[in-house]
Amino acid sequence: MEPPPQSPQETPTMADSAAEFLSLIGLKELEWCLFAETLAVVAVGAPPRDKAEGQWWMAAQWAPYQGEGEPVQSCVLVQTRFRGKQDGVPVSSTLKAYVTWQLETLEQEEQECLELRPHPTEKRTHIVSHQHGMTVSKTLQEGEAEPQCQSFFYSRAKLRGLLLEGASLLLLRVLARRQTMPPDLVFPAMDTEGNLCTSSYSALGIQRQALGSAETEVFVIERAVHSSTGASTVWHSSFLPNGRLAQLMQIGSPVLMVLQDESILSKSGRFEPQLPFPKEPLDWKEDIQLYSWFLDRKDELQQSHAAYLQQHPEVRALLSDFLQALLFQQPHDPISFAAEFFAHQRPIGSPFAPTGAASPLPSSPPANSK
Repeated sequence: MEPPPQSPQETPTMADSAAEFLSLIGLKELEWCLFAETLAVVAVGAPPRDKAEGQWWMAAQWAPYQGEGEPVQSCVLVQTRFRGKQDGVPVSSTLKAYVTWQLETLEQEEQECLELRPHPTEKRTHIVSHQHGMTVSKTLQEGEAEPQCQSFFYSRAKLRGLLLEGASLLLLRVLARRQTMPPDLVFPAMDTEGNLCTSSYSALGIQRQALGSAETEVFVIERAVHSSTGASTVWHSSFLPNGRLAQLMQIGSPVLMVLQDESILSKSGRFEPQLPFPKEPLDWKEDIQLYSWFLDRKDELQQSHAAYLQQHPEVRALLSDFLQALLFQQPHDPISFAAEFFAHQRPIGSPFAPTGAASPLPSSPPANSK
């Protein structure tokens, strides 16, 4: 299958410049960018303390990676998770990318889910790099319909200086810590459809923004992805001096991601590390996939339990005998009574009434009987 048309903006000069810029990122510089952070998803224009409608989380850490037929190598694992609402409909997305310390993407998978009942839509894009180039596989699942799959390939010659989404998130942290960047920073990139395009980065300077109940200085970077169709998607990212996000906003979106937990700011002015896997509220009945798993597992257990009781009718007789004895004697300690009762039962298949052993059943009416 022929690959999608290449963006006319991409030129060898731009690709060479992009590759050279990435090659100059130092290993120690990148290590400062390996941490986890969490932002609250709120409606645009809502008060800073307004109730969050979701959560955005990102973590970057060293991890082993092994490509097909290749030795294991150490790289950076970048993960993001978003959950919010779009026009009242739950929306979620995840990203998982393995990136070298020079921001070359080895493998990346993105998933987007629009939980629109009764026909949820799920979109997956899987990208893997190999010695011949890069393969892009896309899957679209709409309700119960058959998934639509598409796959295409880019040669390695077209991938010089390519910066994908996971690598871009790391680059933003590097630029934020530097608080300086070239005026015309452009990279070959890939849009949401898997088409080659370009992405540009520009500094909007130091600004003051709210951080919880306080106000702080942030370094704002504009990132724009210029797709091959001519449309552009633009984000504004506001960073604290240590590379942590204070605010992330997609221009034109009704929601934005903001840092609401100012408790990570200590008295010294330094930010304390956050847990790599933060807790998040989960209404599992509102999650279509989790609720479907619950119903499937419930039916599976009910069928299994019914089959077992049908194969072992003595279980019902045993429980009936115990309940009758319990209600007849009405002991003050039913747990000890149960232990004694079942300790004197014969092996399965024997009559329930024991012979030659003391029985927990009373030989005379209970003390409280008249």
